[in-house]
Amino acid sequence: MSTTAMTPQEFEQALRDKGAYYHIHHPYHVAMHNGQASKEQIQGWVANRFYYQINIPMKDAAIMANCPVRDIRREWIQRMLDHDGLQGEEGGIEAWLRLAEAVGLERQQVLSEELVLPGVRFAVDAYVNFARRASWQEAASSSLTELFAPHIHQSRLDAWPQHYPWIDGRGYEYFRKRLSEARRDVEHGLRITLAHYSTREQQQRMLDILQFKLDILWSMLDAMSMAYELNRPPYHSVTHERVWHQGLGL
Repeated sequence: MSTTAMTPQEFEQALRDKGAYYHIHHPYHVAMHNGQASKEQIQGWVANRFYYQINIPMKDAAIMANCPVRDIRREWIQRMLDHDGLQGEEGGIEAWLRLAEAVGLERQQVLSEELVLPGVRFAVDAYVNFARRASWQEAASSSLTELFAPHIHQSRLDAWPQHYPWIDGRGYEYFRKRLSEARRDVEHGLRITLAHYSTREQQQRMLDILQFKLDILWSMLDAMSMAYELNRPPYHSVTHERVWHQGLGL
């Protein structure tokens, strides 16, 4: 492998090329996009993805806690506000709860996390723990799966109302909001990444980190595929009960 550093343009293209492994290409997501998912599969995805949504602000708080640069913190904090919201102003977490209600889930059931599969929980927790342990630059750059996010949000807005008329259209506000928010976050994340990773070794490290984040998102859908497509949720061979742990801070 070449030891010569990539130019900023080459490095950005290498990052964007990782989009080939984005979870939009996972069979579970493809089925949702094509109108082939059952109501249970849509609900399972929404309930499990909620665990990811509520952990995003904690991931961002970890990045800020490790970052000594005031100007970076002042810009990064907007991501937390986007999800947590402000007093009197709902954020992304509340918008996701409205999506959950739009697909027929009870708000309290989603908040209880009782539907969160162990594989999803482990994957999300690994991401948050990485953000806590890594340098703030590495943790910040791991968010660059946002490079591919506007496309995935737009695809849901385009396809879901056509394929799933039973979903209340008011539930799509989260996807609409993230179209602009994700583009803004990409610009910020790219500035940090292109400025920080200047040697070939550093650039390869960043590509590995981005692959790790892609692995997180793909593994979440793998767990959902087992539970909702193959009807093999955890412990399916011994019980139909949801006996898996419900988040004990382990």
